Amino acid sequence: MADYLPDDAPSIEAVDIMQEEFDEPMPNANVMIPDVTIAEALDIKEQLSEIDGISSVMWLDDVMDLTVPLEMADDEMLSSYYQDDAALISITIEEEQEVAVTNEVYDLIGEEGALTGEAVTTAVSQQMAGDESMYAALLLVPIIIIILILSTNSWIEPVFFLTAIGVSILINLGTNIFLGEVSFITQSVAPILQLAVSLDYAIFLLHSFSDYRKKVDDPTTAMKLAMKRSFPAIIASASTTFFGFMALTFMEFGIGSDLGINLVKGILLSFISVIIFLPALTLMFYKWIDKTQHRQFIPDFKGVGKRVMKLRIPSLILVMLLIVPAFLAQSNTTFIYGAGEHPENTRAGQDAIATEEIFGKETPMVLLVPAEDRGTEEELVREIEALDNVSGVMSYVNVAGAAVPPEYLDESVTDQFYSDHYARITIFAETETEGDAAFSLIEEVKETADSYYDDTHLLGESVTLYDMREIVQKDNTFVNIMTVVTVALVLLITFRSLSIPVVLLITIQASVWINLAIPYFTDAPLVYIGYLLISTIQLAATVDYGILFTENYYKLRQEMTALEAIKKTIDEKLFAIFVSASILSSVGFILWITSTNPVVSSIGLLLGRGALLAFIMVVFVLPALLVIFDKVIEKTTWKANFYKGK
Repeated sequence: MADYLPDDAPSIEAVDIMQEEFDEPMPNANVMIPDVTIAEALDIKEQLSEIDGISSVMWLDDVMDLTVPLEMADDEMLSSYYQDDAALISITIEEEQEVAVTNEVYDLIGEEGALTGEAVTTAVSQQMAGDESMYAALLLVPIIIIILILSTNSWIEPVFFLTAIGVSILINLGTNIFLGEVSFITQSVAPILQLAVSLDYAIFLLHSFSDYRKKVDDPTTAMKLAMKRSFPAIIASASTTFFGFMALTFMEFGIGSDLGINLVKGILLSFISVIIFLPALTLMFYKWIDKTQHRQFIPDFKGVGKRVMKLRIPSLILVMLLIVPAFLAQSNTTFIYGAGEHPENTRAGQDAIATEEIFGKETPMVLLVPAEDRGTEEELVREIEALDNVSGVMSYVNVAGAAVPPEYLDESVTDQFYSDHYARITIFAETETEGDAAFSLIEEVKETADSYYDDTHLLGESVTLYDMREIVQKDNTFVNIMTVVTVALVLLITFRSLSIPVVLLITIQASVWINLAIPYFTDAPLVYIGYLLISTIQLAATVDYGILFTENYYKLRQEMTALEAIKKTIDEKLFAIFVSASILSSVGFILWITSTNPVVSSIGLLLGRGALLAFIMVVFVLPALLVIFDKVIEKTTWKANFYKGK
């Protein structure tokens, strides 16, 4: 995730400086070995250093002379490396070697040992991305086929839907080669999300084709009429989703751009596939549709509109009561900015618990300060050691001693702590990698270091997450505004109305706020990347329901009264919207169930719940708003031509 921070983020600049100045990199993983002697731990340390892809290994012998009895060692220093007959060895795993190295380390330490740290999180994420996407797809495709079979009158039609969108998904995945690389989050989410969001286009077209087949004998003529009839709905639906996802590409935090480019590319390819490939495929094999007809499994929703409209006032009152608390709650949710904790049923989750039980919480960060005089450095180290939540500090002045000139010692010792320009101080924090305590400590360390030196740099996983928080909070406001504005413009052009975009956006945005407020009321922390992406994805993906509904109402309103038009629209479009919402919701909940990655799982839960909420709002709240503001809509819509009665 740190790779997606901009180059001028303070933690990224600090990493660049340390890589330039020091040969010894910062540890990014810890190996915990229970029930070992000092000699056995040293032997394991040696074996770890021989593994390709591990660039450095650090343990107790690097910070104290092991010929001195342990009873005489500093307790605080000792407890960071060896206690209760367990050794905690710090290692640095090279970039892009995480998966191979972690597997080798597991082979070395067996089931009893534990491996934790940032590199482990990366390895787990990389390994699960492909496997879990495939698992999710294997679960999802049968569910979608069942939903489509229930919603059509042909056994073969669902195959046409999935073929048209499946082709565009494969092309989209293939064209990622031109991007060079994609995030594991994109790999896990984008293909499934593309399927769910763009399947509507194929459904719109083939449903129209099916209708015209009953009126026209020639299949080619029926397809031409179907394309003409469904094109406005498809282009409006694709445009809102396209521009909604386009907003993600403007995020300063690169994960948004990574996912946004993939989804924008996917929507474009799906649109082209449905407009060019699907009609050709259907006309070549339309006889298969005829031969595989089956009875309608779900009865028509006749009379539902009448019942729904009886609930319009209670529905509006309920939403009015919920909307303000939901808006306030969703902006006060507790957020997680990183990947979150590993589930307890995984090896990584169990290793984290085992290590914490013996050594407690220990999050390292590195402070770089000018290598001027050791007296100032010693004062700074003492002040940092006194800070709350600091379990230990490792620097030259407290390992070798401020009075010992560096030139008296071997370079292998001094090179760990000094470069030509900087002194390196490693701080061990008794905090999680993120949260109020971790972020407060980062601010305190920065403030303390800045009081001694003009040029200071702080780096580490916690510091990266701190920068992430600062950047994504700025992104959130910008992306949300851009999404709403672009979607509003598409709706304005589609309906040639000033009021319809407002009514539609209020309906969908209310469902977004209620969705994002639930974690606040259930006191469940929310992965911020999920929050940021779902704000855009839910609005862009589910506004299609509102477009389909409103477009049908608008046409009927030119032939009948508002109440009659809305009742008929509910009867005619409820099932189509339900099919679309159930597919998107299934996608979300399956991602939530199948993914062990907290970010992907969080996006899945929010998407599944968001699709259901959007469906409820479009069916119960949108009709009420359209009827109540009928006069306003008529006056603010160009050439509305609404039915006036006798």
